[in-house]
Amino acid sequence: MNPRSVFKIFTLLLTIQVCIITVSCKSRSAGDDLLVLTEVPVAMRQTVHHSGIHSRYLPEARISSVKPGKQDSHRILTGDFYSACWPDISYNGKFMLFAAQEQKDQPWQIYEMNLKSHKYRKVISVNDNCTDPAYLPGDRLVFSKQTLNDTVKSAHCLYTCNLDGSGLRQITFSPCDNYATTVLKDGRILTVNTQLLPDHGNSILMTMRPDGTKADMFYMNKENGSIPNNPRETDDGRIVFIEYGEADPHAGQVVSISYNQPLHSRIELTQGTPVCYSVTPVGSDKYLATGYKPGEERVSLYEFDPANKTAGELVFTDPEYDIYEAVPATPIERPKNLPSEVDLLVKSGLILCQDVNLADIETVKNNNPIVKATMIEVLGVDSTYGVVPLEADGSFQLKVLADLPFRIRSFDENGRVVNGPSAWLWLRPNERRGCVGCHEDPELVPFNIIPLAVKIPPVIIPVSVTEIKEKIVELE
Repeated sequence: MNPRSVFKIFTLLLTIQVCIITVSCKSRSAGDDLLVLTEVPVAMRQTVHHSGIHSRYLPEARISSVKPGKQDSHRILTGDFYSACWPDISYNGKFMLFAAQEQKDQPWQIYEMNLKSHKYRKVISVNDNCTDPAYLPGDRLVFSKQTLNDTVKSAHCLYTCNLDGSGLRQITFSPCDNYATTVLKDGRILTVNTQLLPDHGNSILMTMRPDGTKADMFYMNKENGSIPNNPRETDDGRIVFIEYGEADPHAGQVVSISYNQPLHSRIELTQGTPVCYSVTPVGSDKYLATGYKPGEERVSLYEFDPANKTAGELVFTDPEYDIYEAVPATPIERPKNLPSEVDLLVKSGLILCQDVNLADIETVKNNNPIVKATMIEVLGVDSTYGVVPLEADGSFQLKVLADLPFRIRSFDENGRVVNGPSAWLWLRPNERRGCVGCHEDPELVPFNIIPLAVKIPPVIIPVSVTEIKEKIVELE
């Protein structure tokens, strides 16, 4: 066979392969992908919570699957359970994690199902309620578990473990509920975080590494809203989720924020049209949203156009069930598997603040007076851990007992509170953390300077009881 014939055959085979790929892509875009749904009986609607951790324990819920446009393809996947919800699909699209109760009075546990055979197995078997599982790279998962102890009192903390249930590790340590967890493409965990003590706070989005380090606020609604369901990452670098406002806690809106600037990029996509529970991107230009349309009495699944900010065609509805969430059962890119700095043989972590008195841009623009702080107090759940004087440049460095929740507030030279208390913080064993200041723009880049606090040994927290009492007397 001459070289020209070989080339023609090669070209023909390549053309056939391209055609096959093209047909496959067109088939997927036509809506043939399997959707996995969380459904709740319409009759149970009045008993369902729409915010907070209680919104995660849905009564008599079920998980089902359907192919868009094919109503007869609807299948119940969790018929063996009293209630099951919040599925998360594996990166290869073949398996599903979910939370479920086998019997009404039993605790919620974590299970995994093979989506082809529908066979399932229990991953987590403990006495406490567990919910919101999500796959992690490295054959691990993260989930929320009800935790009762002297440190957090009663809170739903995040835990990780291997897919066989071994290697259980707690990764959040504050008196806050964490739920509706998603794993971002960069490998970090994104979770809905709600402070419980000393006061009940509104929902924020928090990011952290899978080992619990570098836990930071990602997004905060300034209107005291709540976030009922999982935030989702789009292909074009945005995070979308449902948010309820304080004015109308039952009218959820589709909200979009930028991955690169989450605190200053909020866009409301529904323009006042209520969308009740969830939104899931299925491309950069199309989402799926669960909600009502005028005249409808059920929560159904619709297409949603983010560009035009309008709901589109009906995807699926059930006469007896509300559709709370839909996730595609398709392969996705595996997130980065981030390395860990945690060393369990080390009993503390370090936190450095460059300048407590650094003001945000708006304060500077408005020429607001800035009261200088000269000391900080480190607060625990039930007591104070110590009062620490600031360096001349406003910096401090603390060596804090690992996995101990704490907050920080600052005082001026007359003992008056300048700022705080902060949100709850914790340090994992051997963790190193730094911040620019206490009330600056959280997205501000630090100055290229060496704080005075790094030139001396860090202050050990908690400090001695005698020193705490002496500092309190000084403040009074």
